[in-house]
Order: sequence, then structure tokens, then C-alpha cells
Amino acid sequence: MPNEDLTGRSIAGYKLMSRMGEGGTATVYRAEHPEHGRCAVKILKQRTRNDPIAVKRFLREAGYGAKVKHSSVVCTYDFGEEDGIDYLALEWVDGEPLGEFVNRSGPLAPVLASHIVTQLAEGLGAAHAVGIIHRDLKPENIVYDHQTQTAKLLDFGIARDAQEAASDRLTRTGFFVGTLQYVAPEALSGELVGEKADIFSLAKITYFLLTGTQPHPGRSPREVFHQLLTQPPIPLNEAVKDLRFPAELEAAVMKGLERQPDDRHATVQEFAAHVARGVEAVDEPAPQKGRGFFGTIKSLVKGRDETK
Repeated sequence: MPNEDLTGRSIAGYKLMSRMGEGGTATVYRAEHPEHGRCAVKILKQRTRNDPIAVKRFLREAGYGAKVKHSSVVCTYDFGEEDGIDYLALEWVDGEPLGEFVNRSGPLAPVLASHIVTQLAEGLGAAHAVGIIHRDLKPENIVYDHQTQTAKLLDFGIARDAQEAASDRLTRTGFFVGTLQYVAPEALSGELVGEKADIFSLAKITYFLLTGTQPHPGRSPREVFHQLLTQPPIPLNEAVKDLRFPAELEAAVMKGLERQPDDRHATVQEFAAHVARGVEAVDEPAPQKGRGFFGTIKSLVKGRDETK
């Protein structure tokens, strides 16, 4: 079946201007709206519109996203169905996936990493406050604008309501949801997870921002799966040769990566605050290798100030 292209068409008042990308079930368009201006509109693909599970997942993503109102979460404007087409209209956000930024710039300066983590924790806290567990936190689901240093969380496609009844599940028991490299160990059995699973994923993101590497560096999905269940993560200060962090910052990240949920922080905000305290312990520009663009600029400015 040829790819459907709805460019030029108006759906519920959203004029679809151009295709921006597509996933397995939906296509994303840049759109214009009289009230919201530029938007991103997700359209469920034609071949999935007759799949009741796919439609239910799409509407669930829209409904969960609409419940979360926070500046660090991409805003959901509208969703529904028109002329047999299911749509989801979202805030247009300038930037790129956070993972792409880190891969290009290298490990980030701790102060910048903490700034990003704090924003994400606030957005997640808003989701948790209304009973929504994200379950798929990863750098690809975060839009980052390096000009303003703002990060926004998106994609509630596999989120769950903490009050969800077992009969309402869309995933079979025994099958985990999420991205293996960032999923919490307790999710691997396919059981329903809580807020602590999002803390683990945020800690993994923090580790990646600081080091550019993973605490469970398996060479295959099978190996990563085994490491998550049976092996401790590589300590932060052993991740990259010659890359060192204050003990308090390492303690914060490693506590978030504890295998047992009860051993982690109580909330995502508590985790972010612990990371921030660890960053405050930095008495000189750090890390010393691969600081990333903002870390390099900060160290240069500090150096100039000290010579005055």
C-alpha cells in the first residue's frame, strides 16, 4: 500500500502543511491553526485505522497527554476523529531529540545535565500528580532546544494510568513495554509499574547525559536484559576513563539506578534535587573530558574572569 499523504488537507481546523516524519502507526505533519499557529499533528495511518487496539492506544496517548499540563511537557491541543481520520494536535516545539544533541556534543557539563534533569523531573512530577506513569522515558522522547536550554517531554503512547484496572490493559501479562536500554528491571516481567520505574529511567538518562554511555552496556538485547536483572550498573566514576564526578553526584545517580524500587528516591523531584546537590559539589569545570558545548563555553568564561 502506498504511503498516504494528506498534505494540503484540513483536519478539524488544522491545515496540514508538510509531512515531518512517521512511525509504525502514525504520520506527523507540520500544521497551521487559526488559534494555535504552528502545530504538530499526528495522523493514525490508514492501514491501522481498522485495528481497534491501535486506535485505542492512539486515543489513550492523546487522553493521557491532555491530562498533563506543564511547561516541560509538550502540550496536547486537541484530538479526535474527523471523516474517519484519527488525529492528535500537539504544541510545535523547536529543537531536536535530546539523544542527537548529546551524540553530537559529547557528555554534558554537570550543571547543564542537572538543569535538563530538573525540567524533566518537574514535567514527570506533573504527570505523576494526575496518576500517569510515562513508562517510555528515553532521550528520543525528549525535545531539546540548545539555544534556550529547554527540554520537553513527549510521547505518552505507552503510558498508563496508575488507577488502571487489569482488565483495561493493552499489553499482555508477561510482556514488558518500553525501550530495553532505559526500562526499569521490575518492568521486564510485564507487571504494572509505578512512579519508581520512571525514576530509574530518568537516572539512566542522567547517566547518559553525563558520560555519553550506558550503565548496562550489553552488546545485545539479551545481554542487556540479563544485566538489568542480575548485575549492578557500572559506577558513574568508572564509566569513562579520566572522567570523574563528585561523590555526591555519583551517589545520586546510582541511587536512582537501584534494582529494587524501594531503594530508589521517593519521587522524581527528590532524585533531581539530589543530582543538583551533587552538581553543587563541583568546585571546578567538570567533567574534564567531553564537556559538551555549554560546558566548554562555561569553562572559557570562568577562565577569563579569573585572569581579570
